[in-house]
Amino acid sequence: MFKLLTPVFLALLFALHVHGKGSVSLDSYTFDKVISKFKATLVKFDIAYPYGAKHDEFLKVAEASHLQLDLLIADVGVKDYGDNENADLAKKFEVKKEDYPAVKLFVQGKDAPIDFKGKDFNADELKKFIRSNSGVYIGLPGCLEKFDTIAMKFASADVAQRKVLLREAEDLWDQATGKSEQKAAETYVKTMRRVIEKGEEFVANEVKRVQNLLESKISKEKKEEISVRLNILNSFQKDEL
Repeated sequence: MFKLLTPVFLALLFALHVHGKGSVSLDSYTFDKVISKFKATLVKFDIAYPYGAKHDEFLKVAEASHLQLDLLIADVGVKDYGDNENADLAKKFEVKKEDYPAVKLFVQGKDAPIDFKGKDFNADELKKFIRSNSGVYIGLPGCLEKFDTIAMKFASADVAQRKVLLREAEDLWDQATGKSEQKAAETYVKTMRRVIEKGEEFVANEVKRVQNLLESKISKEKKEEISVRLNILNSFQKDEL
């Protein structure tokens, strides 16, 4: 029966177990059946009734991914009292209480899940973690999917291929509509031009420069603008699979 279900139908099937803003709650009975249907599943192991800043950041990822049919965002609530619900899952994946919240990415075709070990537990870092380890697209604020696809190819391409990809991005820039989309498209194209002109180290140096700007005293509007630039720059960094 489950083999015939699409991710959309599965999401509806488990709608009664949605744990706020699209994170599906899984247990020992549903875990394997459900995650096997998705290209990638991000799972948070936590206390039975989670709360706090990290849980809120996780829910932001769930909310942002609701249209991505290849990706499931789920949580496993573990109890160390009563019937010890889902304690078997925590034990199976070597998650201890002191690890909560522990986030793991399950990717089809890979035997073991990948642990999230980001320095900062926030939505953007979790999104980067998903993208770099699964190939499933989930955009960061201000990023454009078609340009991100080009940027990821560009990062691993040789000089000749990069010039072809630049032309492709320039053509897409011509098709961009709206002020924010045009501004983002311009940033992608100018970044590609600078890499071709100045070399591989341009992106890493620019990331450091922009990060330093974010730590300085600037207005909220300027910070949002620079954060978008940083997100776009991150699209040009080679995936660490």
